[in-house]
Amino acid sequence: MTSPTTFEIYAVATPGLEAPLLAEARQAGFQAGPADGGILFPGGWPEVWRANLTLRGATRILVRIGAFRAMHLAQLDKRARKFPWADFLRPDIAVRVETTCRKSRIYHAGAAGQRVARALGEELGVPVDPLAPITVKARIEDDLCTISLDTTGESLHKRGFKQAVAKAPLRETMAAMFLRECGYRGDEPVLDPMCGSGTFVIEAAEIAMGLQPGRGRDFAFQHLRSFDAALWQGMKKRAAPRDTPLLFHGSDRDSGAIRMGALNAEKAGVAACTRFCNVDIADLEPPEGPPGLVIVNPPYGARIGNKKPLFGLHARLGQVMRERFSGWRFGMITSDAALARATGLPFWPPGPHVAHGGLKVRLYRTGTL
Repeated sequence: MTSPTTFEIYAVATPGLEAPLLAEARQAGFQAGPADGGILFPGGWPEVWRANLTLRGATRILVRIGAFRAMHLAQLDKRARKFPWADFLRPDIAVRVETTCRKSRIYHAGAAGQRVARALGEELGVPVDPLAPITVKARIEDDLCTISLDTTGESLHKRGFKQAVAKAPLRETMAAMFLRECGYRGDEPVLDPMCGSGTFVIEAAEIAMGLQPGRGRDFAFQHLRSFDAALWQGMKKRAAPRDTPLLFHGSDRDSGAIRMGALNAEKAGVAACTRFCNVDIADLEPPEGPPGLVIVNPPYGARIGNKKPLFGLHARLGQVMRERFSGWRFGMITSDAALARATGLPFWPPGPHVAHGGLKVRLYRTGTL
């Protein structure tokens, strides 16, 4: 069995945000198509690295490195031993094995995983450790065992900059895709009036400055045999940040949130074009300059017994938008359609349900107010 030079690369999406991830990938030059739970595109190792470095909406990047038929555990053992592991893995870097079985004569995932792990250990000499930096995924479906590598490591929403986090943070990957769904492309100001730790504000500023989302972190692929440190550094250097005349604003009535947002913006290198201020919704005014996008992830009340105060908060927010933010667009994430209606704003039909912290949320957005 020879190893390929071009792979099937699978970018995992947050459930409900597959469409904007596909649009982002195509805009970035990947020949991507839709797939269950994400997107697929062909490419070699440079495309794998670039996807991890640049895609804002993906949660992780998997590479399918081979497949073989396995009707029973003995056959799985034999064919796993013949698999060209040495083309991909280093014997000095530990791996962990994750196995799933579906619609196959091999139905016990634990037993199947043991066979694959044993083949790795005895044929390549690679240590198998549940805390290893590299994950080998064996998916057995319809008696076909597909071998993939998780090239990401920690989820891609962990950009490597955020030190301070709010109580119910929105993941950066989700924030980037909601911004995209609101039509944001880096050419207008953005305001989040309940900014928490500043996720929307910082993502918007990074997009405007052309900053790569993965520039400040390490990846699992750096432990693979194929990794070329010089090529990787060159890839990171090619995207020099650009200046932007725009400002990105975060406000919150919680002074602690404002400190968190400012700290995170500084760590991310966008402090020069971000502004954070301690302001209640009732006192919110549009910043100087051209209109743009207001986007907010307000409390949903899912974990609060009495939702009545939230309806008042949303009504106040809608009133402020109508009376003071003429010319701006508005986007809001919520799990409760009644809270969206409480704003009184002319929302378009809501977006798809998106998984977030055990809830299903949707994006509600308007045209120009």
